[in-house]
Amino acid sequence: MINRNKIKNRITNQEQISNSLFLNLILAFSGGFQDAYTYIVRDKVFANAQTGNLVLMSTYLMEGHLARGLKYLFPLFSFVSGIFIADIVKSKYKNAKALHWRQSIVLAEIAIMIVVGFLPQNINTLASCMISFACALQLYSFQKVHKNPYASTMCIGNMKSGTTAFAAFLRSRDKKDLFKAFDYIAVVFTFACGAGIGGNFSQLFGEVTIWTSAVLLFVSFLIMDLDRKAGDNAF
Repeated sequence: MINRNKIKNRITNQEQISNSLFLNLILAFSGGFQDAYTYIVRDKVFANAQTGNLVLMSTYLMEGHLARGLKYLFPLFSFVSGIFIADIVKSKYKNAKALHWRQSIVLAEIAIMIVVGFLPQNINTLASCMISFACALQLYSFQKVHKNPYASTMCIGNMKSGTTAFAAFLRSRDKKDLFKAFDYIAVVFTFACGAGIGGNFSQLFGEVTIWTSAVLLFVSFLIMDLDRKAGDNAF
């Protein structure tokens, strides 16, 4: 039998808060929410799923639809730029005392989401690029759950890792593998919930829907800040 207290502790307790399942479930929900928002509100462009953008861009370009194809190119460049900038921020401010570098990243994401909510439909490309940039910042900054690699802004790697962990559990009956699989399943499920709710909210509230993601990110910031003030400066 699986001890419920162990599951609860696994969700909430972690020596490094940025690796905790609880924090990363919030980020995964926000990631799914953002993807649904840009697809529905911002002219069917993905914020996180750059593979989808690459496929759509290539398809349209091969069909001779240059303008449609280029619409997907700009978010790709923005995503790459976000990874590059996040790496610079980490290298320069990794040992900062006043504010942890991951908190700085989250604050930047919040600012981007707030601005995007004010952008009209006639500049959807700019809005999509800004969110893709923010998603890349998040993807780079939060890469592990319980020291296992994961992604808060996409699912395919998490699905592969979760399935592999469950297969390992079936062979070994080691509960560590089962808990590992649980982490990945929880992240994928939460991402899907974020996408579903984000899609419905986007149809109801339009451009300002993205502010919901800003609120979620602010909650994440507060969790990290409380943990930092409690004495964990290594997150």
